[in-house]
Amino acid sequence: MSENELGEQPDHVVVEVFADVCCPFTHVGLLRFVERRRVAGRDDVVLRVRAWPLELVNGKPLDAAFIDEEVDEIREQLAGDLFVGFRREAFPPTSLPAMGLAARAYAVGDRVGEAVSLELRRRLFEVGEDISLPGVLAEVAAAHGLPAPTAEADEAAVLADWEEGKARGVIGSPHFFPPGGDFFCPALSVKRVDGHLQITADPAGFDEFLHATFG
Repeated sequence: MSENELGEQPDHVVVEVFADVCCPFTHVGLLRFVERRRVAGRDDVVLRVRAWPLELVNGKPLDAAFIDEEVDEIREQLAGDLFVGFRREAFPPTSLPAMGLAARAYAVGDRVGEAVSLELRRRLFEVGEDISLPGVLAEVAAAHGLPAPTAEADEAAVLADWEEGKARGVIGSPHFFPPGGDFFCPALSVKRVDGHLQITADPAGFDEFLHATFG
């Protein structure tokens, strides 16, 4: 039974994030947030990661070669300790089933949903697993006490998130909505210069986001 079904008020502050589970910039941003939350001792703040399905936004599946380029550039320019097990050949052909599983986890509770969202990204970017595979999704679901995936209901939840994101003005992945505003990709500055992808940390933008979150 979920928190909503019980009619209870949550014991935490929610930071909503619209993002695709296969977006490497989101992986960096979420981990940076989790680390700063730990340092601040603010376990009362929980991420609610909503689906922003880029394959539907763009009208085509994410390109594994393009994501591989982004991962390489992030490792080289910013975070050599991340994406250690990423494998281009294991990049999922669709992110919808994984985001559907995360949505089902959030129906149980925000903390379960956050744990599943982070675990799916860890398996994709740090372990190198295809998180669209039913076996991988079933393992994640079982590890968090969730029933086996149900494609139709899960996809409906993803589509509902996408529609809400559009209504709220989401511009890309990740777009954060803390209690004090909204911030697109606040941890990173990403641009192309002469065709080359340049990725740097954005400490000022990230600090502004954290201030809006933690006060």
